[in-house]
Amino acid sequence: MAMKIRLARGGSKKRPFYRIVAADSRMPRDGRFIEKLGTYNPLLPKDSEERVKMDMERVQHWLSQGAQPTDRVARMLEAAGVREKAERNNPNKGTPGKKAQERAEEKAAKAAEAAEAAADAE
Repeated sequence: MAMKIRLARGGSKKRPFYRIVAADSRMPRDGRFIEKLGTYNPLLPKDSEERVKMDMERVQHWLSQGAQPTDRVARMLEAAGVREKAERNNPNKGTPGKKAQERAEEKAAKAAEAAEAAADAE
């Protein structure tokens, strides 16, 4: 059975609240889970101790059983010091989109034309 440690959403509309759960990866996000491992309340300030609460003993147990944390839960575990920080690199995130690149090319072409016209005038 492929196990995941992931977030299950609760709370009302525009007021999210998440349970950190150990669940079979084939189950739906908010569906059946095996064990509740903690809670995450994104509405609280980042420095609040109540924002993320986890039963570390049970999290360690599930990790030793081969459960894979999702990216968001893995970041929480890194912040808690349970996992070592993973190297993340997304070189495409910083690159501008297609339209922005086209605008930059147009701007560069206009600047080149203006410089050429200034050189011809002299």
